[in-house]
Amino acid sequence: MTDDAAASSTSALPSERPALALPFDVEAIERRPIVTERLLIRPLTADDSDDVWQYQRLPEVLRYIPWPERSRDEAHEHTMRRVGSRLLAEDGDNVHFAMVLTGEPSPGAPGRDRVIGDVMVRVASVEHARLELGWVLHPEFQGRGFAAEATGAVLAFGFDTLQAHRVIAELVAANTASAKLCERLGMRHEATFVEHEYDRDEGSWLDMAFYGILRREHAAARLAG
Repeated sequence: MTDDAAASSTSALPSERPALALPFDVEAIERRPIVTERLLIRPLTADDSDDVWQYQRLPEVLRYIPWPERSRDEAHEHTMRRVGSRLLAEDGDNVHFAMVLTGEPSPGAPGRDRVIGDVMVRVASVEHARLELGWVLHPEFQGRGFAAEATGAVLAFGFDTLQAHRVIAELVAANTASAKLCERLGMRHEATFVEHEYDRDEGSWLDMAFYGILRREHAAARLAG
């Protein structure tokens, strides 16, 4: 390779290498929760399990999320496993943030504000600085912008704090409400994989839709207002 070719090759490389700001412990969000117009976003806790069960058990929620129908005790055990995921460090690590509606009393825990949904952040690839988001919202609170408010704040956290290069979402293609939310967040529909996953409960194949957004795209959208 000539000197000119080497220089050209070097100049074509990205100006910065992808690097997630890991490890990240959710204790930082416990100390300073994310506050939006109507919501407080903080790590899930054991005390949230009854609120979570209130939406986790509903057929209209389970339709698009790969969860089995659980009893209250089983739901509590599941929530405790998610509560125990506190550190983002390696591929596959995940943490879960509660959407707490300020001023809405919890039906199962008097004196506490209600958890109406939750948002997952998963490390999809440390090497490529890629995160995945997932979310669920109690149907009683749908159609009021809460999912967009919460996921938008967590998306910003993924880019600003965790320094993601790219954030993705994977959803059942028939889940049009989540598809619209992805588009509202500025995510691009990148592919639909036909019969990509098998639903053993329903005995049928599911088409899966994939959405993504880059840090520079997210920054440009914020600047544009």
